Amino acid sequence: MTARKQIFVSSVQKELADERRALKEYVHGDPLLRRFFEVFLFEDLPASDRRADAVYLHEVEHSTIYVGLFGNDYGYEDAEGEGISPTEREFDHAAALGAERLIFVKGNDDSARHPKMLALIRKAGDQLIRRRFGTIPELTAILYASLIEYLERTGDIRSLPFDASACPRATLDDLSEEKLADFLERSQRGRGYPLGPDTPMPKALAHLNLLDHDQPSHAAVLLFGKQPQRFIISSEVKCMHFHGTEIRKPIPSYQIYKGTVFELVDQAVDFVMSKLAARVGTRAEGPRAPVTYEIPRDVVAEAIVNAIAHRDYASNASVQVMLFADRLEIWNPGQLPPPLTLDALRKPHPSIPHNPLIAEPLFLARYIERAGTGTLDMIALCREANVPAPEFKQEVGTFMQIIRRAGYEAQVTGEVGTKLAPGRHQVLQPESQPESQPESLEMRVLRLLADGPQSKAELSAGLGQKEVSGQLNKVVRVLLADQAIEYTIPDKPNSRLQKYRLTAKGRAWLAAQTKGAN
Repeated sequence: MTARKQIFVSSVQKELADERRALKEYVHGDPLLRRFFEVFLFEDLPASDRRADAVYLHEVEHSTIYVGLFGNDYGYEDAEGEGISPTEREFDHAAALGAERLIFVKGNDDSARHPKMLALIRKAGDQLIRRRFGTIPELTAILYASLIEYLERTGDIRSLPFDASACPRATLDDLSEEKLADFLERSQRGRGYPLGPDTPMPKALAHLNLLDHDQPSHAAVLLFGKQPQRFIISSEVKCMHFHGTEIRKPIPSYQIYKGTVFELVDQAVDFVMSKLAARVGTRAEGPRAPVTYEIPRDVVAEAIVNAIAHRDYASNASVQVMLFADRLEIWNPGQLPPPLTLDALRKPHPSIPHNPLIAEPLFLARYIERAGTGTLDMIALCREANVPAPEFKQEVGTFMQIIRRAGYEAQVTGEVGTKLAPGRHQVLQPESQPESQPESLEMRVLRLLADGPQSKAELSAGLGQKEVSGQLNKVVRVLLADQAIEYTIPDKPNSRLQKYRLTAKGRAWLAAQTKGAN
């Protein structure tokens, strides 16, 4: 933190002794102001053989802010023929130095003021704005407002939203050029974004309004940081799976995910989908056997994106994704922004993002829509799948989304695949792998490639994704580096016709995994 700035309070006047002392105690007692200021009072100095006027003028020179408290009395007038009081000399000296001057005049009745004090008040009024006060609480209130305005004007504190303000200690070197290029490629392909993946980082960030005086903003770090949680610890996502309907320890499966907001969404969605019951169709329905989950993937993704995009990142709490036997609950720190209400989420409503500079890139990458349709889409998708409509709650600074699982009755009765009453979803067959050890995304990609070469778009569709996710891009890069897969067009890695196929090493891995599962 920078050194505290000194506030010089106009020198000793018996008339305003209580106000001067109260002002110092207030500044030093306020949690915010004391971080930036210390107050000098002339009467706090020890005895010395220095001239009083030399001391107070010296202290004015070393002060950032001059506070003039003007009452009725003019004070002691020097005997050098000019008849100038220390208060006026301090005021003039501060003006000559170009110091910040805050003038507070006690009372509204000027009839009782000393003529020279009245002249000083008028002189001050010709140069700057004066404020009047009656009581000490009034004085401290207007002083606080003036000091906060000064700190905002000088940039010591920011009134910008959290996502727009600079991330302390972060530099452009803390951002990943590869993650930014992946985002620009997806945004250009999916939304027609004008900047391509070869755009220099400063230009791309400036275009997205992610720089604050050439420093990466919090949003920039959360979107493209190499290690976002190094700067914003609570931005991680905690995912938990409980076999019952209550929070109980030990937790059978507990993962804490870190990374950019894109990576957090992808990882959290994969966590949930790997543990939901699923029904696999036949190839008679198409070239690829369809997979239907008890909660539609788009509903899970929308709820998780909502939590990560609209959470309060200034909070020390994290997003929590909790899967129970009967429901999925997603909690994020923060409140609905006015004028939105819980009831309004079930009707057409405006989009009011809590973090607009994070929401915009999520929109460009096709993770969200801007029209305020997210909750309405969740409700419609649940209705189509015969899943109960999602519930929304607001409790103790936390926004909650609750989605009921369609297959819960089967888990209770032990009847799998039974026909339920009209209007209810058919119970789905749970996946074969143990719930505490879901199949990795890498292995799922290898299984898809066992059917033959596929592009990223085809792999994405096979995974039940509408768009190629950042997590899939990462997995493909890892598998290429491990020589488990290879390009079908190796001399043109970026070809639009590029596909991927298994290598001998990849087939061996897949065979070993299949053997171990059996």
